[in-house]
Amino acid sequence: MKVLIATDAWYPQVNGVLATYQRLAAELPKLGCDLTFFTPEPFNTIAMPGYREIRLAVPNRHVAEKTISAEAADHVHIATEGPVGWMARNYCLRRGISFTTSFHTRFPEYGSQHLGVPKGIVYAGLKRFHNAGAGLMVATPSLQRDLAGLGFRNVLPWTRGVDTTLFCPRADRLFGSDGPVFLYVGRVSIEKNVEAFLTADLPGIKVVVGDGPQLDALAKRFPRVYFSGRRVGVDLARHFASADVFVFPSRTDTFGLVILEAMASGIPVAAYPVMGPIDIIEHGISGVLDEDLAVAARRALSLDRVQVRRRALDFTWRRTAELFLDNIRHARAMNNRLPAHATASLPHTHTCGAAANRRP
Repeated sequence: MKVLIATDAWYPQVNGVLATYQRLAAELPKLGCDLTFFTPEPFNTIAMPGYREIRLAVPNRHVAEKTISAEAADHVHIATEGPVGWMARNYCLRRGISFTTSFHTRFPEYGSQHLGVPKGIVYAGLKRFHNAGAGLMVATPSLQRDLAGLGFRNVLPWTRGVDTTLFCPRADRLFGSDGPVFLYVGRVSIEKNVEAFLTADLPGIKVVVGDGPQLDALAKRFPRVYFSGRRVGVDLARHFASADVFVFPSRTDTFGLVILEAMASGIPVAAYPVMGPIDIIEHGISGVLDEDLAVAARRALSLDRVQVRRRALDFTWRRTAELFLDNIRHARAMNNRLPAHATASLPHTHTCGAAANRRP
């Protein structure tokens, strides 16, 4: 079987959405399934307001139909609700093609908090987008409950994984050992609430790994904080392992892959008791959840790193890939528009087969 992923999140972006589908592209061939991608690349693009490094596709129905048709995929999964996602959704609806979607970003909360847009309006648009599909995949139980309560239909659980070989305890101390090291990894942007970490009353050293539109401004405001910029691979893993506590200040993420990367490195996590952290972190074991981020970070210093890593071992990318295929099978089977024979190619997670495709 060949699955087409429609995504607005694409290179050179660095975010959890793209990272998830990169790992899917690596894992699904092991299950005999091929991924191909429908992205902004075939289109003219414009800079996203406030995030000039993110390029949004200018919709073009002719290009979309030609590109999607050429892939000849057996199933379409729409990862994002941007221009690429809407073009794929409209293509599928015009042709009566079953598709699934996923919910990665809490745009209503972000729009309400930072732009003053009523959440109800944004949720109404998102509900129209996702309910047209055969199934909506979400990363956490709390998000599944919230969306189902808001009227989203066919909400399916789809967890995430972590590379526990790359992210593991190491002897590195890149920032010295004079005091505890508190680390943030992720986009340096307003929706990540990085300033809450930077203003928290904490001893020792604060480190920020990542880039984004707020980087220069925050670096000037907080000269005592070490801003390392973007790090990848082993270099990133060494930064994680050099910390004593990972601080996750976001209130709007739906999951938080970096939480798992910290835990796999044996680093306890301090976070607010909100969606994402409450689904991943065992309070008092792998991290501390508190409305006072500084209190959470100080208390996390005393946690057992062996127990922290042990919790991360429950999250594998293999299981993520299996759940993805199981959800497609379930959604197609439940879609009344499909004849009974249309689900025959997906009896379980080991029955689809095709050749490997392009990146990720």
